Amino acid sequence: MNDHPLAQTEDEAQTEAGLHVILDDLAHLVETARAMPMSSSVLVHKADALALVDEMRHALPEQLAHADEVLAEANAVLAEANKQAEDILTTARARAIELVQKEQVVVQAESRAHAIVEDAERTAAELRVDADDYCDRRLAEFEVDLGKVMAQVHAGRAKLAQRMGELQGAEGSGE
Repeated sequence: MNDHPLAQTEDEAQTEAGLHVILDDLAHLVETARAMPMSSSVLVHKADALALVDEMRHALPEQLAHADEVLAEANAVLAEANKQAEDILTTARARAIELVQKEQVVVQAESRAHAIVEDAERTAAELRVDADDYCDRRLAEFEVDLGKVMAQVHAGRAKLAQRMGELQGAEGSGE
């Protein structure tokens, strides 16, 4: 038997090549046959055609036997593949059970992590509110201080305007 399930022996290759030669000869016999007038039919020499058919009949059993061998080898390969697939499924099922058991630990860890994240987000929100309140108080104080400064600026400008008005009045009367 060959190492490769589909490999051909030299005899099998010759037999297959022989079939092709016989078919080529048969095609040549029909192609070169004398045509019937006014028809697509041809006259084929009966003995030559039957001789080629006999040659094919002789070669076919070898081809059929080879095909049976290839089919048997293919079935054996398929059986082995099915066995390997079943082994893989058994291993996968065992691994799945193992992973499910580990998954329970993962689910608990994820739940704990989710709780920690929620707590951190809640704390961050509280800190943001506190920071916003602090900023608002500081801005309110700044606003009050700015109001006082604005009042002083207005008073200073009013005083300057008054003085400038008195100076212009004194210059206007001194002219």
